[in-house]
Amino acid sequence: MKRLTCATALALLAAGGTQAADLTLVEVITSPERTETLESLTSAWEEETGNTVEIVSLPWGQAFEKFATMVAGGDIPDVVEMPDRWLALYGQRLMDLAPHVEGWEHADTLTQATTDMGSATSDGSLKEIPYGFYLRAMFYNKDLLEEAGIDGPPETMEEFREAAAAVSELDGKSGYCLRGGPGGLNAWMMMAAAMRGDSAFFDENGQSTINSPEAVEGLQFLIDMYQDGLAPRDSVSWGFNEIVAGFYSGTCAFLDQDPDALIAVSERMDADSFAVAPMPKGPDGKAFPTIGYAGWAAFDSTEHPDEAWSLIAHLSKPESNETWAKRVGVIPIHEGADRDPYYQSEQFKGWFTELNDPAYEPITMPAYLEQFGYFADSIALETSQQALLGEITAQEMADQWAEFLTEQYAAWQENQ
Repeated sequence: MKRLTCATALALLAAGGTQAADLTLVEVITSPERTETLESLTSAWEEETGNTVEIVSLPWGQAFEKFATMVAGGDIPDVVEMPDRWLALYGQRLMDLAPHVEGWEHADTLTQATTDMGSATSDGSLKEIPYGFYLRAMFYNKDLLEEAGIDGPPETMEEFREAAAAVSELDGKSGYCLRGGPGGLNAWMMMAAAMRGDSAFFDENGQSTINSPEAVEGLQFLIDMYQDGLAPRDSVSWGFNEIVAGFYSGTCAFLDQDPDALIAVSERMDADSFAVAPMPKGPDGKAFPTIGYAGWAAFDSTEHPDEAWSLIAHLSKPESNETWAKRVGVIPIHEGADRDPYYQSEQFKGWFTELNDPAYEPITMPAYLEQFGYFADSIALETSQQALLGEITAQEMADQWAEFLTEQYAAWQENQ
């Protein structure tokens, strides 16, 4: 994709004419800003090493299917941006990065969460280097809340509904930017866990908890929000771009999202007009914001394993990760990053409260299940939209989810 400079070519000749490697990197959580940042970081690596990188960008809404088709057809990249919920599906085909990390100069500053989550595979091997963490919290529009007579962000789910209802009484406004389209599973799981007062996805008998009475009540909470007109009618199909636009345009007052939404919101809203609060608590006084991640991984089929690791190491080093984290909106992977003045604003307060207050227990999705990516991007998407539209009940949706997840959990246990 990029040409070697004269200086690089001369350096290669001086090194004995080493053949440069041509790598392919697939980006799956794509936006113009992210691609631009990734191209900048990879260009620096190309200049340093004399290798080249072709970036293939897949739109997130169709990324799961498109990437699966690529791999099934033998069009396998060297390096891939690997979402956590795909790791179990592709883990056995990825390079074990542990031997490389052991001798890496920046290994000692990786946070424990980074190495733990990069090793969320059936055999516990390190198959990716996460590039940051997505922790869900609640954006709120101060001006709309004030106009609706609401004094501050809601602390409980009951207060959340009341505030959303008050805002929805305003002309042309809705309370909540519901993500009914791709990527909407997080909200369903958070509300179910909050109503249960527990984050366990499976009970001691290996049965999914998602169809327990309390969890179904949490699912019904979101269905009611939509059917009672507290979210825009077309939000049944909204994905990331639509919900973020709905918030910064002033269409709705609340948005539960990760730090990646902060970039677009900050560009379009005055800093004094919005803030980020922790997720609302359930009846037991607890909230369970989801924490997820994506990172850099390499397929073991690559013909250039050393170069693939070199690229991952370059993208993961502190300087690169700092740039990436601030541009794409994730919590960085190296220790001490939270002391950066950039993260001391009111807008980051909600996320750091969730990380430090015991009332908030961040939960990770059961991405260790081999077919969890399929569940999240296909089964859950289709059935949740059916539930929002009244085509199936919350209980029927929960029962379908529980049956699939229980089967997947049993299959995972057999391999332990």
